[in-house]
Amino acid sequence: MALTGRAALLAALGSLPVGIWEPSWTGILAVNAPLAVACACDFALAAPVRRLGLARSGDTSARLGEAADVTLTITNPSGRPLRAHVRDAWPPSSWQPGTEVEASRHQLTVPAGERRRLTTRLRPTRRGDRHADRVTIRSYGPLRLFSRQGTHKAPWTVRVLPPFTSRKHLPSKLARLRELDGRTSVLTRGEGTEFDSLREYVPGDDTRSIDWRATARQTSVAVRTWRPERDRHILVVLDTGRTSAGRVGDAPRLDASMDAALLLAALASRAGDRVDLLAYDRRVRAMVQGRTAKDLLPSLVNAMAPLEPELVETNARGLTATALRTAPRRSLIVLLTSLDAAPIEEGLLPVLPQLTQRHTVLLASVADPHIARMATSRGNTDAVYEAAAAAQAQTERHRTAEQLRRHGVTVVDATPDDLAPALADAYLALKAAGRL
Repeated sequence: MALTGRAALLAALGSLPVGIWEPSWTGILAVNAPLAVACACDFALAAPVRRLGLARSGDTSARLGEAADVTLTITNPSGRPLRAHVRDAWPPSSWQPGTEVEASRHQLTVPAGERRRLTTRLRPTRRGDRHADRVTIRSYGPLRLFSRQGTHKAPWTVRVLPPFTSRKHLPSKLARLRELDGRTSVLTRGEGTEFDSLREYVPGDDTRSIDWRATARQTSVAVRTWRPERDRHILVVLDTGRTSAGRVGDAPRLDASMDAALLLAALASRAGDRVDLLAYDRRVRAMVQGRTAKDLLPSLVNAMAPLEPELVETNARGLTATALRTAPRRSLIVLLTSLDAAPIEEGLLPVLPQLTQRHTVLLASVADPHIARMATSRGNTDAVYEAAAAAQAQTERHRTAEQLRRHGVTVVDATPDDLAPALADAYLALKAAGRL
């Protein structure tokens, strides 16, 4: 079998008739000179790395859990073909664990004066912006005895958006919204605060809805139907302080709050209400205002993507003042924060009247399902102590929620999986009761 390349060269060198070996300079040169010449020729025939042209294209955003493809175009302007190993480096959170080596390393050949494309598939494991690092290229000669290596900067950013897993609840909440609007034939008959139309009375209707003047003009009893008011203002406030960093399950509380905010925004925009977003701890981290229903969700997920919990105590006075400036007229303020006793009692409660006297306030908080499991555990001494600690934590949480309700605040306290639909239900309940 014929040998080629490096194997053929080494076989040829090994077959040189050197006789009895004597360690002299002449013998060393006789053996090593051909190898040195081969290495020099291989190095000379390797395409230069510095002159290569690099350009990127592809995805600029992807939802968490989805793939993003980024294409790297390599142009070889030299007169020698490029035979190369390429490493396209990105931050570690750009890949699923254990897949970085396979996904970031490529082999390609680019003929002289031509260009080729290679695609790196990212699967980010965290929200936020992922910036491309350096591209390392190792160029080999035809025998692969020697190589040239260099790095290039090819900037590119992929923004990893919140996954919006609660989207699956949107159809059922929209069906309930249509019931409130009176656009479907259901038992709920036109609850709301804006006059819609007159219709004939049927048994079971609220007698307070009877229009006596219209009844006097016709032979049947007429009742007024109502629909929820539209074009209401909703301000969603995300607390990005230290309490939002606490992990519940596999994600921080902030992620569950974002998911709930997205479902509420999607529902409220379909209802004709205007939705703004404020993310705050000691300063404004993100703000979205004045978006149309079509642009609202893209703007929200883009603003939420780079948000991370800040390990500082939230300034409740600053948050309240900023919320009042952002919502100058009567609005629904949805505050996504913690129900821990200390931040509420020392921070929020003293300034809460400034919000409740001008606005309707709804507070939503992420509960830890592990606490509920601990409260029901029995069987040994450790389990009993855990159950007692969980019961104490639940009692303190309920007491804090009751304090807020006495100030006129609607409180939603639910686990991460249930928070988004529970918040949407609370919004629909306020709308049905005419409190918006």
